[in-house]
Amino acid sequence: MATDYRPEPRDHFLPPALRAPLEGRTWREFGYLLLSLPMSIVFFTFAIATVSLGAGLLITFLGIPVLAAGLAGLRGLGAVERARARGLLDLDVGDPAPVRARTNGLMSWVGAVLKSGASWRHLLYAVLHFPWAIFAFVVATVFWVNGLALLTYPLWGWVFPRYLDEPGISIYGDSHGNQLYLDTPFETGAITVVGLVLVLATPWLVRGLIAVDRVMVAGLLGPTRLDTRVVELESDRGVVVDTAAADLRRIERDLHDGAQARLVALAMDLGLAKEKLLEDPDAAARMVDEAHGEVKVALQELRDLARGIHPAVLTDRGLDAALSSVASRCTVPVSVEVELPARPAPAIEGIAYFTVSELLQNVSKHAQAGRATVDVWRSQDRLMLQVTDDGRGGADTSAGSGLAGLAERLDAVDGILAVDSPAGGPTTVTAELPWRG
Repeated sequence: MATDYRPEPRDHFLPPALRAPLEGRTWREFGYLLLSLPMSIVFFTFAIATVSLGAGLLITFLGIPVLAAGLAGLRGLGAVERARARGLLDLDVGDPAPVRARTNGLMSWVGAVLKSGASWRHLLYAVLHFPWAIFAFVVATVFWVNGLALLTYPLWGWVFPRYLDEPGISIYGDSHGNQLYLDTPFETGAITVVGLVLVLATPWLVRGLIAVDRVMVAGLLGPTRLDTRVVELESDRGVVVDTAAADLRRIERDLHDGAQARLVALAMDLGLAKEKLLEDPDAAARMVDEAHGEVKVALQELRDLARGIHPAVLTDRGLDAALSSVASRCTVPVSVEVELPARPAPAIEGIAYFTVSELLQNVSKHAQAGRATVDVWRSQDRLMLQVTDDGRGGADTSAGSGLAGLAERLDAVDGILAVDSPAGGPTTVTAELPWRG
């Protein structure tokens, strides 16, 4: 099949090696290294002073509060460091877990600060970053200054006087009288080339130094993996609770507006038929026949409602049969292919079923498609779902859409929803779920 190929426009004409000294990123990172030295001095001095004072006063009651106050101050300085990394390095490091005192009061707060691992990581950062900041400052400054000085030597070398016994600028000398002068155009050109090499290499050296700073800031001043996981679980718990509440409201609304209303009307019709049974048997028979039809509709609505809660076919026969049942009710032809070596966890199986069911409902209502496909397979320890249609496309997960809510539900169980739906179609929605919940 022919493809309309259009080359992507080039954003830059220079290769990265030549472009690096001119990029804003290079100078922001260099500025970060320059500021790291005074900041590390403040950090280190404050840490040593407060910890030493607190340790010296441990024989009295004041030592523990002083030490806690010092650790709290280090957490404040850590916030400044995170802001500096965010502004100059585009490194977005979240705040560590806050200090949570069990009760109100000074001693409760002091105990919480001393028990907080984040407080002691800030102290470790203050101690380790100081020597590194000195090293990085010296290396980056020496390379930049010497590289730029040698590169621009032909522009400023003339300011030095020439003497009869010294034909040029001396760049080397020792106690034995050995001297190295730049007194020929070749030597001047050679030293300029050396400066150019240093200028081109220094940005990459700076990036290597910054990589260490990134690790230290993220690892010592940010939240731990456990803290991040706790925050994610708290957020997921809120999504699960909201989803369960919404499902309960939907079930209540469907019962109230659907089957319950039909059963009330059915009871009234049967009451009227009972009254007319002796007076007008024919009318009573017609009313009973209409009530019989209402019973069938009510039963169908109850089946649909039960299927929306958890279909029996899913429990009895698994995803293959359940998804085939969903596909048979879709308004467009749907082909289903399920290749699973075993059944996943029941909770994951239910989420997979409702995910495909909602995606096929979107195909029926919005896609204007002629056909759709459903593929389910296992990839290592993940359950993969993919629903494709040849409709008009344009689907997205923007706020307020059904796909956004579906993505939140999947995220609550560490799942992922990916949507590929260009305007004009086709649309491919891929969901990834853990095999075991």
